[in-house]
Amino acid sequence: MVPDPAPGAVPAGLWREIEAWGHALGFSQLGVADVDLRSAEPGLLAWLDAGFHGEMGYMAHHGLKRARPAELVPGTLRVITARMDYLPATLPATQPVGWQAQAWARQAAPRQAVVSLYAQGRDYHKVLRQRLQTLAERLQQAVGRDGRSGWRVFTDSAPVLEVELASRSGLGWRGKHTLVLSRDAGSMFFLGEIYTDLPLAVTPPVSAHCGECSACLDICPTGAIVAPYRVDARRCIAYLTIEHDGPIPVEFRAAMGNRIYGCDDCQLVCPWNKFARRSPLADFDTRAPLGSATLLQLWAWDEADFLRQTEGSAIRRIGFARWRRNLAVALGNAWRETGDPALAQALNDARAGASLLVVEHIDWALAQAEPTAPA
Repeated sequence: MVPDPAPGAVPAGLWREIEAWGHALGFSQLGVADVDLRSAEPGLLAWLDAGFHGEMGYMAHHGLKRARPAELVPGTLRVITARMDYLPATLPATQPVGWQAQAWARQAAPRQAVVSLYAQGRDYHKVLRQRLQTLAERLQQAVGRDGRSGWRVFTDSAPVLEVELASRSGLGWRGKHTLVLSRDAGSMFFLGEIYTDLPLAVTPPVSAHCGECSACLDICPTGAIVAPYRVDARRCIAYLTIEHDGPIPVEFRAAMGNRIYGCDDCQLVCPWNKFARRSPLADFDTRAPLGSATLLQLWAWDEADFLRQTEGSAIRRIGFARWRRNLAVALGNAWRETGDPALAQALNDARAGASLLVVEHIDWALAQAEPTAPA
């Protein structure tokens, strides 16, 4: 609980009301951060200078605005940060880590399609943005604002240092995989922000508790966590399957395994995620068939099927071509692992009508189980 600010700054007891409204909207925790993020600027510039943002050109385009909230939204004095747990309530509840065991088991079954847990339900951008906006409007009404004060809500949708703000406001600490970690909730949650000109009292940060653990660095299939607290997005399977627009670099295709959208490995292995919380919202329940489909079932979709099945999902934004590209790589890995001729047949059958991007990945996939030529 954050103490109320000085008398006259905002109505007495307002923060307790804000917390109650937030919890009623499905947020698990709220905090308040100051807007002075100058100490984070050198790290941001070093990350960009190293090219670790890959093809995410908007990261470099916005430059230091990401670390300067008052430049993004003039008049901003504080940032209200919000955590929303997303672990689907539909996952098995076997103690202590039934959901993690199930996720590892799917990855170990080459014919199964693996979609990151956060993307198996409704698009989180829509869920958080609507609820943050509702919270902001209620707060504006409480302090007598007319809604034209310049307040804005964000969730992974603008040049915002979300992890930095969340860490400074006490939602958790930055883990070595660069995600926010909470002693009470692990890392299976989304972040959102409300930029406001209210001089709310800031909530204090919490201490870090990663210690000597290096599980996330050790498990990363492509070595994308190049050092503690430093990720090279160009190597990250989540980036490659979602943000990257062209061919998947050949050197990372085998490491993708059967992951077709995102990667959860660094979170699955994290010991703090034994405290991950189920979402109270049905929005994040796993949608059929994303949590149970085989690669061949998803490969059978045409573009109309893809659009219909991903309506309201974050997956839709990658488009059908990238979806097929990712599936082709996963089918190639499954073909290598199992030698199942049905996989090769499905790849061959689709080649004639495929785009050049997908054809390249189909050809790579078909080559994965070719007999080695005699010496």
